[in-house]
Amino acid sequence: MNKKIRVLIVDDSSVIRTLLTKVLSSDPDIEVVGTAPDPYFARDKLITLKPDVMTLDIEMPKMDGITFLGKVMQSSPVRTLIFSSLSTKNSLSAMKAIEAGAIDVMAKPAIDVTKGLSLLAAEITAKVKMVARANLVTNQKVFHAEIANKQKLSALALQKTTHQIIAIASSTGGTEALKEVLPYLPEDLPGTVIVQHMPPVFTKTYAECLDRICPFEVKEAEHGDRVIPGRVLIAPGNFHMELTRSGAYYSVKLHQEPSIHGVRPAADYLMKSVAKYAGSNAVGVVLTGMGKDGAEGLLAMKNAGSYNIAQDEKSCIVYGMPKAAVDINAVHRVLSLEKIAADIIVQIKDRAVA
Repeated sequence: MNKKIRVLIVDDSSVIRTLLTKVLSSDPDIEVVGTAPDPYFARDKLITLKPDVMTLDIEMPKMDGITFLGKVMQSSPVRTLIFSSLSTKNSLSAMKAIEAGAIDVMAKPAIDVTKGLSLLAAEITAKVKMVARANLVTNQKVFHAEIANKQKLSALALQKTTHQIIAIASSTGGTEALKEVLPYLPEDLPGTVIVQHMPPVFTKTYAECLDRICPFEVKEAEHGDRVIPGRVLIAPGNFHMELTRSGAYYSVKLHQEPSIHGVRPAADYLMKSVAKYAGSNAVGVVLTGMGKDGAEGLLAMKNAGSYNIAQDEKSCIVYGMPKAAVDINAVHRVLSLEKIAADIIVQIKDRAVA
């Protein structure tokens, strides 16, 4: 008999605590071992109950969730799922919580919390189970001198890459993983398109965060945006994104066709369009994430002549999406996170269009 996943719920709303307890306790694989209305109660319960997973609100009395999580990750790390209201302010806070060590983020229902949580029950339990299995990585941030040097060496070649495309897929753990890849790519990188599974509003905030730390433009994609060197486009939450081409020019289109693999945006939509329009002028990358989204699309890209990279298991928070791509032979190399940017640069240089 499998051991149940022990969960501690931390939220200042008694309604949320009660409803989450009901939802999670209905799953035979999950046991809610305690609840806490603020970080001070939570601190004591973390010590005595030793949960496998903590669900954590951000805005709470006495101490905010981000400050609390930072303290927890320094003393006795626990796998954490942020459960926050959906707003621009809270989406920025959620990004900071992931930087502090949270595994993933879920948005609270904006209205009719009781009905909303009931509708989200399956997703909530799935997220908790995924977080319980995730690798607990407390600090990934390292400056890679080797990557920086290769950026300088490749500058001339990258000036010729106007027809190349970089396509990246990521999910759980991807918000931090992308920070270990994108900032180490040159300012004139080929047009880059990314699907990172995130709720609406969060993607815009995240793109703005990346834009501040990268040497090129990073923005949440809008329908019709051009895909050009020196620009990274991130698919907005709840919208699929596909690459299109008119003559020598690439752009993106957004749409709300049904979810695939239970997600929207889906990387498979993007990757298959990149295979169709960019072919051998593309580099595909799949980073940490739950599920199998992106695998079929990467295989289509590989069959069209692209070069594909998957993040390795050891450096992944969740080795789901990369494993799915590796299992169907859709990638050329499996690399640790800190080596991916350097390999992208080498491949772009080798494939530069004269």
